[in-house]
Amino acid sequence: MAEMTPRTLSGFMELLPRPQQQMERMMDILRRTYSLYGFTPLDTPVIEAAEVLLAKGGGETEKQIYRFNKGDADLALRFDLTVPLAKYVALHYNDLSFPFRRYQIGKVYRGERAQRGRFREFYQADIDVIGDGKLDITNEAEMPAIIYRAFSELGLKRFCIRVNNRKILNGFYAMLGLTEKSGEIMRTVDKLDKIGAEKVRALLTDQVGVEPDKADEILKFIAITGSNDQVLAALEGYVGRNETFDEGLDQLKTVVKYLGAFGVPEENFAVDLTIARGLDYYTGTVYETALLDHPEIGSVCSGGRYDNLAEYYTDKQLPGVGISIGLTRLFYVLGEQGMLNGDLPTAPADVLILPMTEDLSAAVTLATRLRDAGIRTQLYTEQKKFKAKMNYADKTGVPYVMFLGEDEIAKGVIACKDMTSGEQTTLDFAGTLARVQEGLAERNRGKVIVEK
Repeated sequence: MAEMTPRTLSGFMELLPRPQQQMERMMDILRRTYSLYGFTPLDTPVIEAAEVLLAKGGGETEKQIYRFNKGDADLALRFDLTVPLAKYVALHYNDLSFPFRRYQIGKVYRGERAQRGRFREFYQADIDVIGDGKLDITNEAEMPAIIYRAFSELGLKRFCIRVNNRKILNGFYAMLGLTEKSGEIMRTVDKLDKIGAEKVRALLTDQVGVEPDKADEILKFIAITGSNDQVLAALEGYVGRNETFDEGLDQLKTVVKYLGAFGVPEENFAVDLTIARGLDYYTGTVYETALLDHPEIGSVCSGGRYDNLAEYYTDKQLPGVGISIGLTRLFYVLGEQGMLNGDLPTAPADVLILPMTEDLSAAVTLATRLRDAGIRTQLYTEQKKFKAKMNYADKTGVPYVMFLGEDEIAKGVIACKDMTSGEQTTLDFAGTLARVQEGLAERNRGKVIVEK
């Protein structure tokens, strides 16, 4: 058989051990943050029946989905985590307690053109709250508050969560007599950051069929800017002309009010009337999050309120609100910009034990005691020269190496070298453990992300 050249497919990320450790650390922070707000972990299958995923995808979903047949089964890879969640809740309705709050970190697949910061296989980190019949508006304010805490815990500071409400947009388009085209208009306006106002106007008139004067009205409306209070005040000028608009404005004002109460600084969230989200299932509040120093990469975290996502699976009304971090995309950009903290430990172990005797009993016992104390420990038993063993410790980045020879065993002590400072001590187990614990605490003090 001819030898094949190993390669990773375009649009798929494959990390070396050090960055993989950094990615895992980010995931751990997100899991802890989500858990603080009462979300339970969930996992759903990567493969679903195609009809389940395509029931209410909207937009470009059908073009991007990975779809295949296996026997008589029409199958597809999930393109997000929200649609499978809707199926899950409908299927297990009788076994769940509502509101059902879940988080999920998993891979999704989209057959779009691979480019800088965009992948075909990527991790999403989602939170969703599903109600039974109704879902209080407070949940829509809590979502960006959770993202603010998560991003802050990661170490990000210069980011903005942009908030809007699709009812405001639907109501405004109804005022213009464009209700039938509202979905197409929103998907077109959603491209504003990528293609600019002039091209959006051209698409509205040439492809969507919006009259030029109404296209100008739309662009004028979404261009309303200023502080959150100024934007809300400007929207008050449209009150009384459409019931849906008025309802959306009331909801948006409530979300803004509670965001402050949840502790989100105003510099980290903004009312932005250009935000619509491309997927058809959003019905109320919508969110997009941008890194202020890297607007060119678009949203790294988005989501919104949906009322009818499960309607194809059940006749029960299961409204929800969710938000998703494009984790692979965020990780890629952070790495590219040199913002991942290289000083944090990324080694697979905290301690590497190098036995210096033929009988390994003492070394095995030491490894067990360290693990019992919560220290990640690797026992190196390969029969190699001392220099090769130390090179291994250097290459893996293990912060501490412990040597255990006949003299150490006889005296009940451990020789321990700090691989960063080069300092070596010979202490009993308690003294060595205390030194390692103190050093690890200091090393882990920083954030995963360092903003320049």
